[in-house]
Amino acid sequence: MKVALIVTNLRGGGAEKALIQTAAALRAEGHEAMLILLEDLRQHEVAQGIPVHALGRPGEEISKGWLGKRLAAWRVRTRMRQLAADRPFDRIRSTLPVADEVCLLARLPNHWMRIANTLSREIDALYATSPRKAGRRLSRYRRLYSGRQLIAVSRGVAEDLTGPLAIRPRRLEVVHNPFDLERIRRQADEPTPGLPTRPYAIHVGRFARQKRHDLLLDAWQRLDEPLELILLTDPAPELERLIAARRLESRVRVAGFQSNPYPWIAGARLLILCSDHEGMPNVLVEAMACGTPVVSTDCPSGPRELLQERMPEALVAMNDPEALLSGIRRVLPLTATAPTWDLSDFSPRATVAALTRLTTPDPEGA
Repeated sequence: MKVALIVTNLRGGGAEKALIQTAAALRAEGHEAMLILLEDLRQHEVAQGIPVHALGRPGEEISKGWLGKRLAAWRVRTRMRQLAADRPFDRIRSTLPVADEVCLLARLPNHWMRIANTLSREIDALYATSPRKAGRRLSRYRRLYSGRQLIAVSRGVAEDLTGPLAIRPRRLEVVHNPFDLERIRRQADEPTPGLPTRPYAIHVGRFARQKRHDLLLDAWQRLDEPLELILLTDPAPELERLIAARRLESRVRVAGFQSNPYPWIAGARLLILCSDHEGMPNVLVEAMACGTPVVSTDCPSGPRELLQERMPEALVAMNDPEALLSGIRRVLPLTATAPTWDLSDFSPRATVAALTRLTTPDPEGA
């Protein structure tokens, strides 16, 4: 099977990381897989042997306007024709709305779009500040995804698409992100400078409203355990303001993006996820692969699918610092006896098997 995985760039994010993992999983199973970047911007490392084709100059962003997307579509179509000269692609898969839209404009064959988040929650948040913008965003998603071939990263994302968003896809399949669990464990043992010397908990995620750093800091302010809180996110003035407003400068460290976060995760007493919405949070699977207990808001979607059978005590109510604090206190004693969770549903082999099934000809034509 020959597969192209298309994304805007490889800046630090879960969707981009999952794309690299998918390419590695496909190649490990004997398939041909490559990454196509609309922008040559990279933070994530790409495993040796995975071809990467960047369509722009290093460090240059594409215009996200009407003309910029069409220029990007022309570049994508031209490059894809070149790459398919010896053998056509069995599947082309794009990730995130900008790349999805560019690929549609390029009229690529055998195209599937991967939905990595509960988009209705994004729109709900917009309604609170700009109902008109939220309406435009909803209309855009319906135009973009209705009648298309879609891959959802979780059952919750699939239900969000066809429920609150009222999108009617041509086909909709659920395919989990792949995780090379053994590689994660190996990387967790790598020598890493800068690791904390005192006990700590960890949060991994970009500084964005969805991730609710404010909620985490509110809970941390109430915690009386002698723990440091490590935030693996790039520094931001607003984040520093939130920390200072709660007088947590001595108890919270912003450690920045880490290309290998696993030693940090493995060394933590627990990992905390407190988002308002997700798709299927990679970091929860990664933490459990490292044997690190987790606490997570029961947000749409992903945490309940992952934790309900494996670690139900880890789920807490959303938007409630006291509930988050109670979850942290409840899970901390589990650290010394962290079990080995069955994560086989997220193995590379399981993901590749699901993707291979997508090559079955669509009854309505690919």
